[in-house]
Amino acid sequence: QVQLQESAPGLVKPSQTLSLTCTVSGVTITTNNNYWSWIRQPPGKGLEWMGCIGYSGSTYYVPSLKSRTSISRDTSKNQFTLQLSSVTPEDTAVYYCARLNGGSFGIDYWGKGTLVTVSS
Repeated sequence: QVQLQESAPGLVKPSQTLSLTCTVSGVTITTNNNYWSWIRQPPGKGLEWMGCIGYSGSTYYVPSLKSRTSISRDTSKNQFTLQLSSVTPEDTAVYYCARLNGGSFGIDYWGKGTLVTVSS
């Protein structure tokens, strides 16, 4: 059973860097055709796919966030990490890590999500 669990930074101050880690169990993150994604949902808004890191280590970002986003991984810990720089209150959201299945091009496993609030 694949499971994903986000870390929980909670509160981040404006202009700082938000950092979240997703710990994966049940499958190694280097398994073929798996793309490990970050998705967020601001209060009262829809889901926004932010980017992912693939099984080979390649990264992909949504253009609107590309200049502020970095996704990396630690294969020894089976984790991948999101860093979002220069945050503003508009970055307040529930952040989810998820697996995008490259075969079906669909998200098939989600973490529970963690609320990150950007406020001074």
